[in-house]
Order: sequence, then structure tokens, then C-alpha cells
Amino acid sequence: MTAPATPTNSTAKKLFIIAFCVLTLGVSAYAVWSNLARWQTVDAARAQSRPTSDKVLEIVTSTGRHSFNVDVMRTDAERGKGLMFRQSMPMDYGMLFDFAADVPVSMWMKNTYISLDMIFIFRDGTVHRIAQRTEPHSEKTISALTPVRAVLEVNAGVAEKLGLKPGDRIVHQMFPAK
Repeated sequence: MTAPATPTNSTAKKLFIIAFCVLTLGVSAYAVWSNLARWQTVDAARAQSRPTSDKVLEIVTSTGRHSFNVDVMRTDAERGKGLMFRQSMPMDYGMLFDFAADVPVSMWMKNTYISLDMIFIFRDGTVHRIAQRTEPHSEKTISALTPVRAVLEVNAGVAEKLGLKPGDRIVHQMFPAK
């Protein structure tokens, strides 16, 4: 005759290991979940953040946020000279022309030695139009086609490299936060 089955020491060990694994997985899942919530909060805050310097601008496209150092041209004299006579420009640099109100804007490349991408921007920072790879020294006018608040000039090819398109966003102190 055999004795009735009783829990053995090995069965208790197995139950302990299973309980330990379930507890560990539960704690790990909670840690991952709470960090995901925190990362989403950080990402949302970063999306709402704005450069704090007038010299910093971000271009926001489907490929991400791209920072540029800019000089802001606010007067007629500054806007009239722009990037004339410059022989080169860093790839993370741009010139932002502030017209202070929505106005019909036309630009040209007279005395400008480097090809540029001209980005026409509405008052809320939305990209309206992009004139890519403008012709150096040309006196042909490049129009916004509708009133805009600003124009950003960057090196030729930057708009294409960033995947910039109408509807994308320019983030700068000049434009209200969305």
C-alpha cells in the first residue's frame, strides 16, 4: 500500500519560483508602464517647448526637430542686405526676415553668392511655400504668392534634406506657441 500524496519539498520550491517570477514580472511591467507615461509627458513638454533665444530657431518636420542659429533681420536696411556678399554659410545657420505683419513678400538673389532655400512662413509659424535652390546673383523676384509674416533663408538643399513641406512648422520666439 502507498501513502497518500503530500506536497514535497520540490513542489514547494516550484511554487515559490513561480510566485517569485510572477511577482518580478508584475513589478517590471509596472516600472515600464510608469516610465512610458513619464516619457510621454517629457515628449509632450518638449513638443511645447520653444527656443528661449532670438538666435535659435527650430524647423519641425516629419523627420524631427532641427535646430538652426539665425540672425533676425527686422529693418528695411537689414532685410535689403540679407545674405548679400557672403561666400559661405554653416549648414545649421539661417537668416530670418521678420516683416512684423502679414505682407506680400518678394525676394531676390542680387549680390548673393550662395544658392539658398527660401521658406515663406505664415504668422503662426506654419510653412506656406518653399523656393528651393535659388539662383545666385539673379534679379528675378521670388514671391510668397500670398501675404506672409517671415522668410527663412537656409543653404540650398536643406529643405529637401529635412523633408520640409508646406504645413510644417517653424518654432521661434516670433511665432506664437501652438
